[in-house]
Formats: sequence, structure tokens, C-alpha cells
Amino acid sequence: MSKSGLEPSQGNILVVDDRPDNVRLLSFMLVQQGYRVRKALDGQMAITACQTNPPHLILLDINMPDMDGYEVCQRLKANETTRDIPVIFLSILDDVLDKVKAFKVGGADYITKPFQFEEVVARVENQIKIQSLKLQLKQQNQILEQQNALLLKEVEKRRYAEVALQKANQRLQYLVVMDSLTEVANRRHFDECLQKEWHRCARDQIFLALILCDIDYFKCYNDTYGHLAGDACLKQVAAAISRAAQRPGDTIARYGGEEFAAILPNTNFEGAARVAERIKYEIQQLKIPHTASAVTDLITLSMGIATTVPAHRTSPDLLIAQADKALYEAKQGGRDRYCGSEIPVQVS
Repeated sequence: MSKSGLEPSQGNILVVDDRPDNVRLLSFMLVQQGYRVRKALDGQMAITACQTNPPHLILLDINMPDMDGYEVCQRLKANETTRDIPVIFLSILDDVLDKVKAFKVGGADYITKPFQFEEVVARVENQIKIQSLKLQLKQQNQILEQQNALLLKEVEKRRYAEVALQKANQRLQYLVVMDSLTEVANRRHFDECLQKEWHRCARDQIFLALILCDIDYFKCYNDTYGHLAGDACLKQVAAAISRAAQRPGDTIARYGGEEFAAILPNTNFEGAARVAERIKYEIQQLKIPHTASAVTDLITLSMGIATTVPAHRTSPDLLIAQADKALYEAKQGGRDRYCGSEIPVQVS
């Protein structure tokens, strides 16, 4: 038997009988088998003994004055401290109904008087073994519950770590593709998006528009207001352009320095012009002072628009060159405006 089991020398047995001779005889028999034996001569004494120091097994006489064995057993089974202690009834009564009643009130076994030594020992050993197995099972369940609790904690720690890692990866991905100052796409992401949209629009034979935006006289702005004010201006302008192009497929990027770009899939020249008008409106609403501007005393943008239906044999550089040319025309035309044109459709 394992260390968690009950060896005979560890068995703590309570013998309950109102007849001292029976108590002495049973005690002698059990001590000879290596059990530790305690004695009680009535029901109340037995209940008190069990509540004070619960035994591993109770040998309980049925026929006792004041409180019979049935009532003692019922009270023990009603108490959380003593309900799991097995009870072997001892009785001179051999009627089937008496035995049935004994099991109904919670008895584990039944020995008829006069008892035989071998029968008592066998039934006691059997109940001790059952109790030992129950104890082992209880201990194993406790160990499993502890291990399960530790496993749940480990699972929770790993889940938390996975969430933290996912957030870190998302943040890293964000840093890779976004401009840290303006929080719009950076030039690298712009190049990737334009290339991807160029091929997609060429496949679907739909329009692709590009708007290049340049803050008018931004160098003068930096020289007048300082670079911190210049950074704040770039942030506000980026946010304004983003508000003007809000479709899920649109991409706003910082093209370089004070230049921004808007990639507009499935957008012809008229649609791109409407977006340019919204950008101009949003910039006007910022009302950022620019006393060094030769256009007006507020921040303004010049914009160049290019649209086409891409072809697989051509490059998106064609769209960039046309938008850049249109931007130059807008600047030459007095700034604070947009210019542009639609590139003729190229046969794939």
C-alpha cells in the first residue's frame, strides 16, 4: 500500500457498545491485528469522540439505551465532519429488515452477534482498505486540482504573453509602415501600396488616381515659426488630408518632407478632383497662420492629380510623373490650387 494509504497499525477504530465485555473482547481482537482502538459505552459518548478526533472506522452496536445505533449513525452522517466515517453495525438482530434499515441510515457493513473473530477481522480489513483507497483518491484529486490550477495559471500566463506579443507585433508592423511624426503611411508603404493597387486596377481594368500635395512655402514657415511648429503643422495637415479621403481602400502617405500623397483606387479624374476639393476645405478649416506665405496668411496646399486605367506592361512611375508634373503646374499657377489630367488608357 502507498504512503498515503492506511496500514493496520495506522487504523484508528472506535468501538461503541453498552456492554463492557463486548468492548473489551473487540478491542483485544483488533489490537492484536495492529489497530489502535478507542472505546465508547453509549451513543452520545461515541458522537463526541468522533467529532473530537474522527476515527477511520466505527464498530457500532445497535441495541443501546437512550440512543440506539441507528440514531447514532444518522447523526454522524448528518455532520460534515463525521459523514464519511464508515460504520459497521453489530447486532444480535438477524432479521433482513434490521439489516436493510442499517444500510439505509448509512451503514457500510453488518456483523451479527455472536461474532466470529475471523469475520470481524475480514470485514474490518475490508472497510479499512476501502477507506484507504478513498483517502488515496481524495489526495490524488487534490493533487490533480492543484496541478489543474497551476496549468490554468500557466495557460493564462501564456495567453497574456501571446496577446502581448500580438500587440507588440502589431505595433512593430505599425512602426514599419507608418510615418512616426504624422501617423500616416511612410514612403516605403506608399511605394508598396501603389505597386499593389496598380496591378489590381490593371487586372480589373478600373481607374487609379494619385494626388500629390505640397505645403506652400513650408521652408518659410519653418524659418518663421520654428521646427517644432513645423512638426505640429505637418501633423495637422496629414490629419486633414486623411479626413478628406476616408474610404477603406484609400491610402494617405507622407511622400517626403512637406509632401503628402493620396492613392485613390477605382477613382477617375472627377472623383479625384472632388477629393482635392475636400482636402482644400479641410486645410482651410485648420486656419494655421502663415505670415511668410506669398499666397495668403494661412497654410495652403498645392496639389497635382493624375488618373489612369493601369496596364500591366506599364509602371506606376507613369502615374507619379504625371502627378508631379501637375503639382508643378499648380505651383506655377499661383499655388493654393490643384491641377491634373487623365492619362490616356494604355492597351495591356
